[in-house]
Amino acid sequence: MDKIKKAAGEITGVHIETIDLDESFIDFSARFAAMAGTTVLLSGGDLDCARYHILGAKPWLTFTGSNRKMTLTAADQTFEVNADPFDTLRWIIDSFRLHDLGLDPSGLPQPLAAGLFGYLSYDLKDVLENLPRTSVDDLRLPHICFFAPSIIVVHDKSTDSTRLCILERNLAGQSSLDDDLNFFKQTLATEPLAKGSFSGEAAGFKSNFKKPNYLAAVETIREYIAAGDVYQVNMSQRFEMDFEGDTYNLFTKLYANNPAPFFAYINAGDHQLVSTSPERFLLQTGDRIETRPIKGTRPRGKTPAQDEQLGRELQQSKKDDAELSMIVDLMRNDIGKVCKAGSVRVAEHKRLEAYQNVYHLVSIVEGILDRDRDTVDLLKATFPGGSITGCPKIRTMEIIDELEPHRRHIYTGSIGYISFHDTMDLSIAIRTAAIYNNKIIFSVGGGIVFDSDPLDEYEETIHKGRTLMEVFMGKEKKSSKKSYAWINGSLEPQEQAVIPIADLGLQYGYGFFETIRVDNGNPKHLDAHIDRFYQTWQHLFAEEPPDLTWHEIIHQVVEKNGLLNTIAAIKIMVTMGDRQAPPYNHTLIVTARPYTHRLTDKQEPGLNLALYPHPRQTPLADHKTLNYLYYYLAGKWAKGQNAGEALILNPDNTVSETNTANILLIKDKTVIRPTSLHVLPGIMEAVVCRLLSVWDYKVEQRAVKPEDLFAVDEVLVTNSLLGVVPVLSLDGKKLPIPSDLWQKINDEVL
Repeated sequence: MDKIKKAAGEITGVHIETIDLDESFIDFSARFAAMAGTTVLLSGGDLDCARYHILGAKPWLTFTGSNRKMTLTAADQTFEVNADPFDTLRWIIDSFRLHDLGLDPSGLPQPLAAGLFGYLSYDLKDVLENLPRTSVDDLRLPHICFFAPSIIVVHDKSTDSTRLCILERNLAGQSSLDDDLNFFKQTLATEPLAKGSFSGEAAGFKSNFKKPNYLAAVETIREYIAAGDVYQVNMSQRFEMDFEGDTYNLFTKLYANNPAPFFAYINAGDHQLVSTSPERFLLQTGDRIETRPIKGTRPRGKTPAQDEQLGRELQQSKKDDAELSMIVDLMRNDIGKVCKAGSVRVAEHKRLEAYQNVYHLVSIVEGILDRDRDTVDLLKATFPGGSITGCPKIRTMEIIDELEPHRRHIYTGSIGYISFHDTMDLSIAIRTAAIYNNKIIFSVGGGIVFDSDPLDEYEETIHKGRTLMEVFMGKEKKSSKKSYAWINGSLEPQEQAVIPIADLGLQYGYGFFETIRVDNGNPKHLDAHIDRFYQTWQHLFAEEPPDLTWHEIIHQVVEKNGLLNTIAAIKIMVTMGDRQAPPYNHTLIVTARPYTHRLTDKQEPGLNLALYPHPRQTPLADHKTLNYLYYYLAGKWAKGQNAGEALILNPDNTVSETNTANILLIKDKTVIRPTSLHVLPGIMEAVVCRLLSVWDYKVEQRAVKPEDLFAVDEVLVTNSLLGVVPVLSLDGKKLPIPSDLWQKINDEVL
């Protein structure tokens, strides 16, 4: 840890100055939004918890981690630490605490002058409790992520004043202040960045629950409640869709539409978070603690009279009152673990708060932190917030994991700041989206009690998600369209293709496929492909293949996918199913996709090979089985070597093929086909050899060693999509310069 402190530098003070902004805070912050580590916290509306706008930028320390694998980065040095995330968080806070400098926190600008900005994901719960992990973590994002910004700007809405705070650090005998101050001034002096557009799929958000399944999950929770397991469970569904564009512009649009008290934007580098939360999780000011749980939701009315009625209905609802009271008791108990005896009280109960799309019921619970307790103790006692788990907390988290298919990540975690001088403000991360690898993902949920109506609960999640969903209306990608497949005799959306889990094709790769090039609706060498497909069918399935008019099926699939006037790659796949006698339950699928030749837009007129270090021999190599993992991994390995293909060897280290193509060696007027005990006979390879025979080439088959590739005139690879492509090198060593033979062949066969 000493190395980390040395890399981060020694804190010597805080530079504070009042600044004037000539633009709105959200536009001012846009100048920093594209920089990794930037956090923007906006307080929308005029509620008493919505006072400050805060920017944190240019981090001097980054802290991320999952489970016990923590990563800290300072001064371009990265440190891996095996530690508890909360212990690591405490170490950071204690190591850079401003009290140790003799600074009086009361003299620092409120609410913070230095500290950490970021998030704690809901999945951090697994560090605090021994819980079953039965849902899938498909995102693999950090469970904890915090940045210590060099630059903090705080705008106080109540006084309309703005302060700049820059932490002064001693780095190798030099102060960091001048560099950070110059960086800030230079950023302000640049022209404001133009707002980029953003868009989503035309089909809109897709849930990880089908509606009947969500209703069934609510019923399961009601059964748990009836059995006495729990009193209430927060149940959610996750939505996602493709996303393109400017994530900060998405943030600004959402803020303009619905300025809630705890808006947040975090640029974490490889992912961004956009939060429109109305709920405070924890506020700390010295030893004073506050939490504001929300329970109870109603949509806003379309007319003033209807709006007033819905608000009054929520206030008078016995169910919502019971839910809120239950969570208030839970939160009183949680903060009571670390607060002075007798200091915890409910300052306000069941306050009606109005937002753009919904009404909420809110309570305020306060306490005084015990003298021997700190910020991290408070977090560990209360995380995750009870308003978004249920009661009792541990059992409800078990049920959430059981019923929700995916890990929540940021949803119902917390976002905000933790200062180095005993202040903290964290929201509950609801109405919060993660944008990652061209996907936008967010979840919405509600508290389920015994009296809950499943359909009402489902509709409530839709109301809550409307703010995020509606901002994409009119911003759909125009090019977005469905892909269709022929599945057991029917044309269906490809996303609806289903293979039963008992299918031996899924369990063992018991199946096979054929890939066919189609030019402007014309399948190339179709008869040869179908012959090979049927030979494999008879060999592997030991039955007669189906009687199908393949050119008509392929035409239907190509036409349905709008590929009649271009080059397409058709794939025919079949799985065994789990029946060994009629009626069989094979799954037979035909798909189509646009095909772009591998040399398109490439500067080099051929492929480079890399010698795969794992020879293979299996009788299954005689067929194009679905057990294709070896070849897939070989191709992936080749890309890692900056090569286009992997050269596959036989067990005796002679050449067999590449991971997608057959290989031919040309010497004088002879075509050499490598001998391999088990290798898929190539359709295009046979076509090329027949053509070269017509051109008076002699075709022979013999064992070939890798070094033989350097002793011939040229080396070619062939498959049905590529046609013929020359090989330029092997393991970085150049092969003989190819002639134009490959182009002449392609003119004939493609």
